[in-house]
Amino acid sequence: MSGDEPQRRIRLCADDYGISPGVNRAIRDLIERERINATSVMVVGPAAGRDEVEALKVACARHPHCAIGLHLTLTAPFHPLTLHYRPLDGGLFLPLSKMLRASLSRRLEPEMIFDEVTAQIGAFVERFGRAPEYVDGHQHVQIFPQVRGAFLTAVKTAAPDAWVRQCGRSRHPLTQQLAAPKALLLDLLSAGFRRHAARAGIRFNPAFAGAYDFAQSDFAALMQGFLNGLPDGGLIMCHPGFVDEILLALDPLTDQREREYEFLAGDSFGDMLIANRVTLG
Repeated sequence: MSGDEPQRRIRLCADDYGISPGVNRAIRDLIERERINATSVMVVGPAAGRDEVEALKVACARHPHCAIGLHLTLTAPFHPLTLHYRPLDGGLFLPLSKMLRASLSRRLEPEMIFDEVTAQIGAFVERFGRAPEYVDGHQHVQIFPQVRGAFLTAVKTAAPDAWVRQCGRSRHPLTQQLAAPKALLLDLLSAGFRRHAARAGIRFNPAFAGAYDFAQSDFAALMQGFLNGLPDGGLIMCHPGFVDEILLALDPLTDQREREYEFLAGDSFGDMLIANRVTLG
């Protein structure tokens, strides 16, 4: 990148605060190092209790540019907060594949989605003493058909000043879009989500990056690709963490979290931000 390129301010958001103590420790460390400037809290996670919340509040008080949002969770292996939520699978939310199929085939109950989103926002307010600055979704559930309308109505009602995450990329050549099927699906689902959010008068990020095949291990190369073409105000999601027994029991994304943490905490990431004229603001 040439030196006359304009400076860009982006959000680099660590998802899944609350899923395990090891993930929480890694995220707080990156906040202290000023290598991320947002984190999304999973209030239904087993590590989202008072002590872990207080530790996050302390870290962000020292680094007030770091935003704290709600990581809405509607997929297994987690439990809903509302007793009447359906459909369930063995008392848990549906697995991701079943949740996506149910939304596409319009077999969900928007009223139940609305109540669960409202309950999770309420749990965030109870623990943090304020509404979330933004709301996004674990495994991108907020952009699914049937979910998105109930989600946006609940945010507008319970957290009216919050912005929301859309998961569509900035423009890329067609060949590059087709080479990343997961990101392409998010692009397609996000188009409808943005239309709904705009009609509701809810703010959202102008572009998104961070989706990738977790079998890819060169996170430095991935991060450079995320930064390429991301506009000012764009958002990159990441999943840093330290692996512990709780994480192993809940999520298949393990060792890659440690690789992400190592890169984000290291000097080469700081150099990459400078070279790309990017600041975390």
